[in-house]
Amino acid sequence: MLEAREVMTKQVICIRKDTPIFEAIKLMVQNSITGVPVVEDDMTLIGMLSEQDVLRLLHTYEEEKDRTVNDFMTQPAVHFEEDEFLLDICYCLRDNPIRRVPITSNGKVSGIISRSDILKLILELAEQSAVTTSGELS
Repeated sequence: MLEAREVMTKQVICIRKDTPIFEAIKLMVQNSITGVPVVEDDMTLIGMLSEQDVLRLLHTYEEEKDRTVNDFMTQPAVHFEEDEFLLDICYCLRDNPIRRVPITSNGKVSGIISRSDILKLILELAEQSAVTTSGELS
């Protein structure tokens, strides 16, 4: 069975809780990501900031424009350890409104897995199966 470490994206964009909220949103938009792990300086996971967490800014901009990530992030963050089975992560992403989960090693962020990562894996496995099947038929 596949483990999280085998599929996770290792180059993770993270932010700190004291990051101004509009700087965090800009980072998400520029990198086309729907959420970012919030970490301490040593990469210890303390929360998650998602698009959903900041949508209220559309109508509360004036009151909240000077706030930080700490005011919006979800705590605690749903996360998985590197050695957990990918199938468990898949079920979590299927059964919950979250789109991505940080992967940790001893509480520190080491990767991230998104719904799209799992979809890409499904396509890869299907293509490998098709190649194997077509190779057996020849």
